[in-house]
Amino acid sequence: MTPFDYSRAGDVAEALRAGAGVQTKFLGGGTNLIDLMRETIERPAALVDITGLPAEITARDDGGLLIGAAVRNTALAEHRAVRTRYPMLSRAILAGASAQIRNMATVGGNLLQRTRCAYFYDDAGSRCNKRQPGQGCDAIDGFNRNHAILGASESCVATHPSDMCVALAALDAVVHLAGSGGQRTLPFNDVHRLPGDRPDLETMLRPGELITAIELPAQPIAARSTYRKVRDRSSYAFALVSVAAAVEVERGSVKDLRLALGGVAHKPWRAHKAEQALRGGPATVEAFRAAAEAELADAVPLRDNGFKIELAKRTIIAVLGELAGVAR
Repeated sequence: MTPFDYSRAGDVAEALRAGAGVQTKFLGGGTNLIDLMRETIERPAALVDITGLPAEITARDDGGLLIGAAVRNTALAEHRAVRTRYPMLSRAILAGASAQIRNMATVGGNLLQRTRCAYFYDDAGSRCNKRQPGQGCDAIDGFNRNHAILGASESCVATHPSDMCVALAALDAVVHLAGSGGQRTLPFNDVHRLPGDRPDLETMLRPGELITAIELPAQPIAARSTYRKVRDRSSYAFALVSVAAAVEVERGSVKDLRLALGGVAHKPWRAHKAEQALRGGPATVEAFRAAAEAELADAVPLRDNGFKIELAKRTIIAVLGELAGVAR
């Protein structure tokens, strides 16, 4: 590990002052960043420990929740309001990593975790445009079973690893940020970027900007929601495909829904095409399949991951059918 300076911030202002230095990183639970530092993929000159910042989950006047960025993943998953009003979020968190990692990981850090593409980690022998822009991508013609089928580019086919972020994408969460220019908010679906020709630029955060909180808007539909993760083994594996969904059915028709996919793209994938196809239409298996077909119409398989296209469709149909009470 490359030597680095360490400091601990007592509040947001102190964190921003310390984080303004060149090649400085904020340290939350460190469950991904420290791994990357050990592998020398990340080489920050300084770490600013922000685990002492507010870690509260507070109810808002409009019925939503404000979640401090330093809240641990386990605390969020177990919070009563999350379990009852946003069950997809609780289930997504519990589907990720191990209990030990969830106890350490923070909500803010979860948003910024980096891809688990093996070629990204292999800085001794593989080319990776995300690790070194312009180097090339060995995943495109390599072993790419876990890689993207939507929104990828010739520069990068990596996927975003987070389960929690898939639920936040479906829930229209809002990210609160603080930086040298003041405070601002970003819709969650605008936080992460598709790779294009600069896969090393993964988010829309500005240099030195700090995630301070995640806001969950009041959404009655979210009380009837779920998260399903399909993976190679029953524990501690990243998603091949995952689906976060909420559905409201009235008199046999889809009155409203939220739908997002994980394991298929460089960012949590909000399924706008499927939502548009279903909203106001019949809540039937046939309609769910047509919507899934529409969402995956632009999917581009690589050598090893073509199975993800049908897997994603079938998982969407199964999850929507379960929520709508429609038998397959």
